[in-house]
Amino acid sequence: MNIQVTGRKMSVTPSLREHVENKIGDAVKVFDIGSTNCDVVLKSQNYKGEAKNNVCEVTLRSRGFVVRVECKKEDMYAAIDEAARMTTRQLRKYKTKIIDRRNRGKGPYDNITAQNEALENQVLQDEKALGEIPEDEQLVRTKYISMAPMDEEHALVQTDLLGHDFFVYTDKDTHNVHVIYRRKNGGYGILKPEEENPEQ
Repeated sequence: MNIQVTGRKMSVTPSLREHVENKIGDAVKVFDIGSTNCDVVLKSQNYKGEAKNNVCEVTLRSRGFVVRVECKKEDMYAAIDEAARMTTRQLRKYKTKIIDRRNRGKGPYDNITAQNEALENQVLQDEKALGEIPEDEQLVRTKYISMAPMDEEHALVQTDLLGHDFFVYTDKDTHNVHVIYRRKNGGYGILKPEEENPEQ
């Protein structure tokens, strides 16, 4: 496994790098999920009116799926430790929902394309480019993306693994654009075109 550690608005000391490699590396090795690329970003945030936060972002890419976690703490070592624990939880979901199910022949996950990874990279690039929290209701950038065709089950799993509030994809059967979103009261909802309404 390759772990790439970078710092944003801070220097990554040898001690921090070693801590990341030990904690995050151990979290990934436990699940033995095969070839994995891991990007870890350590950054310091200090917005007006807020206490200073140290942030550890972990992005794992394995077999076309993307797992992402983010943890904020006052102490960077504590942020890395918590990010490792969160990574363990997400990888447990990944292994249970994706790898084990595929091994039982119950999920068509072998045809996942790199488009999911490209979408995640674009989101991360936007966050890096902003550098600060934008004003409310301010349109800060337009992105054009390719959406990988997938079924609803796969889209739900990918939304959960990414930890995003929503996920946009092309339904592989209808070829329409669907949006899965996280509901405030728990669970997920899905937006589909009116033409797919069975009650019509």
